[in-house]
Amino acid sequence: MTGTVRLEPVDERNLESLLSVAAAEAEPADVMPPVEAPAGWSHARREAFRDFHRASFAGLDGPTRTRMYAILAGGEVVGMIRMTRRDEPGTVETGLWLGRSARGQGIGPAALRELLNLAAAAGMRRVVAETTRDNPGALSALAKCGAEFHDQDGGVRAEICLDSTPPAP
Repeated sequence: MTGTVRLEPVDERNLESLLSVAAAEAEPADVMPPVEAPAGWSHARREAFRDFHRASFAGLDGPTRTRMYAILAGGEVVGMIRMTRRDEPGTVETGLWLGRSARGQGIGPAALRELLNLAAAAGMRRVVAETTRDNPGALSALAKCGAEFHDQDGGVRAEICLDSTPPAP
């Protein structure tokens, strides 16, 4: 793994670094909702990326009910992980992305473990994620953090109970 992995809330201080990693090392569809814009990382898509992240600056109690965190490895922004409050009490949903150069180094599971700690500190009891069977990176990171998997509508729903002791790194 590349240095220590830590999370910091996405804000104006790190938003441009996050956008730089996304534009250089990820596809727009992998890091933000679809928007009507020219293909690739056009000016309009970059502005939509900024707006998408700024909408969550208010955190779990804000209008989007989402807190996004920049993932830092060795002091550098390498991706993003989020938690979004669900309607079920004490439950948040998570999702993350990493730039291509940060994949396969154990950063995903380390970031997820950090997020689990933050979720527990926020009073959450369960973290869920939805993915597909053809996403081995997500499945591996979730499994390393103790997720239970359930088939759901052609995809996979992962559930991590925060009331139990998480697996060691």
